This record gives sequence, structure tokens and C-alpha cells, in this order.
Amino acid sequence: MDRMLVSSWFHLHSSVPLSYVQPPESRPGMVAVASGKIIPVVDLGLHDRDEILRHILKASEEYGFFQVINHGVSKELIEDTLNILKEFHGMSGEEKIRESSRDPNGSCKLYTSREINNNKDCIQFWRDTLRHFCPPSGDFMEFWPQKPARYREVVEKYTQELRKLGLKILEMLCEGLGLEPEYCCGGLSDSPVFLAHHYPPCPEPSLTLGTPKHRDPNLVTILLQEKDISALQVLKDGEWIAVEPIPYAFVVNIGLLLQIISNGRLIGAEHRVVTNSGTARTTVAYFIRPRNEMIIEPAKPLTISAATIYRSITFEDFLTIFMTKGPDIEPHLLL
Repeated sequence: MDRMLVSSWFHLHSSVPLSYVQPPESRPGMVAVASGKIIPVVDLGLHDRDEILRHILKASEEYGFFQVINHGVSKELIEDTLNILKEFHGMSGEEKIRESSRDPNGSCKLYTSREINNNKDCIQFWRDTLRHFCPPSGDFMEFWPQKPARYREVVEKYTQELRKLGLKILEMLCEGLGLEPEYCCGGLSDSPVFLAHHYPPCPEPSLTLGTPKHRDPNLVTILLQEKDISALQVLKDGEWIAVEPIPYAFVVNIGLLLQIISNGRLIGAEHRVVTNSGTARTTVAYFIRPRNEMIIEPAKPLTISAATIYRSITFEDFLTIFMTKGPDIEPHLLL
């Protein structure tokens, strides 16, 4: 496994290995990156809650992406979290694997796209990922890494704060759609997942990707980016828009599940991550997800005056389809 981690061998190569080279149509630069366009920024510190709600709803309908500032999560906690994850990904491969392999059922694991797509003909992506469950119950914490020191302490506090922020955003989205604010609370959102992606420097960024074009298989993602490293891009109207980092802001994007629940009103936007040749990049993502047995379907109040677009499906079945169909999943979700 250690030999598979991109962080273990990237420095030994002056070119991108063939298995990481994207087909010409998927490479960065084949679709124009919009100049001067930005995704919306929502100030959660405004006194007028109705105004915040309108901004969030509009951004979710038009872009499926927005950044939030004045969100209530302290700068100190944000810095501690990013630093602890950079420190984790900076450990030796053996240490990282040991620290993320305590649960034989895989609730915490370190992986690369090569491990997931072990077909030798499958194109790989330039990143390593630490992933673990982080439910509000505190279950699975015993399997989290114990190194670096304070990992569990910092990440526990961070995920607690992100849960508060995520529920606040979900409540406003539901209210804006005309649903009860608590519609997505409970079983639809109490099985979150924590992911820390690490993208080492790449010798030929024009040939590969850190993450391919995709939509997230959840309700909402809350992403922490590093300052001064632009890599995340969202597709809108046939152009890629760079999601430029704002210090201490979070990027929020709508997932496919919320697109289904909203009966297509909200956009689970396609996005990707490009690489760079000079600097390693670490990001922290909080995925708001349901329990496996929860039924995902358009909210009934939203189908009274509009045709139902999507069929009902359990989250477990949705994930099975997502893992096999990837970017081509949407036709398999339609009614």
C-alpha cells in the first residue's frame, strides 16, 4: 500500500506516469477556464436572516456552489485542523497506513485512486485521501489516527463545529424551498464523513487531475481550502470557474442527494481539482450524508405543482449505483 501512495513516489518522477495521464478531452485546458468569474460569497454574519437565506438559495439554484464567511468557526480551529492534516500527510507512508488501519471494517482508511480503481487500465488521480466516519454520536473515534498528537482532539472539535454550520445551512435551504427547516435533520444528515485530501506537486499538471469531474454523493459538502493555492474548479455554462480561496472561508457545494430532494431545483454542480507543479495542497472536506437505509426522494411538497423528476431510492442503493456509474449516474436516478 505504501508504494501506491502518490506522496511516497511523486518526487522520484520528472514526468507523469502513463497511468495518471488523462485522455485529451479530460485534461486541464481543454475546456476554457472563465476569466474574472467567481462563485457567490455569502456573509453569514449579516443581521438579516432572510437576506442570508435568499443569497444561499440563489447560489444553490444557479451555481450549486458558494463560499461562506463570518460562519462562526474560529480561525484558530481552522488553522489547527489544516495543520494537523498537513502533518498527518507529511508522516512516513508506514506511519500513515498504521494510523488509519485500526478498523478491519474500513471506517477509517487511507487510500489512493489506484487502490479504488485497481484495474490496470483505469486512469488514476494525483492525490492521497484519509477518510473516516464522524457521526455526532462519537462512534468510530476509537479508529481515528492517534498521530499526530492531538489529531483526535482537534478533528473532534472541528467536526462538531462543522455539523452546527452544516445544519444551519441545510435549515435555510429547506426553508427557502418551502419545506420545514428541519426536513433534512435526523436520519438524512447524521452519518457525516470526514475527508482530508492531499495533492503532492505534479511535474506535468497539464496532463493529469487531482480529482476528476464529478458531483458529490451527499447532501452538502463543506470544504476548507488552503490559502493562496487555486485548484478547485466548478463547471457552469460550459466553462470552468476557479474557486479562488478566501482566507478562513468555507466552500459549500450542493450534492446529488439534495438535488433529488429539491426535485431538481438545486444544482449538484460538476467540479474537479487540477494540480500544480510547485506546491503540495491539502484540503479538508465534511460530507453531510444520510444513514444507509434512508429513502432519498423528491420532497412531497415540491411535487404538488411540479412533475416528479427522480425516483425513490435508498442511500445504500444510491451509493452502489454511484460507484459503478460515476459521472453518468443521473439517468439512473430519473423516474
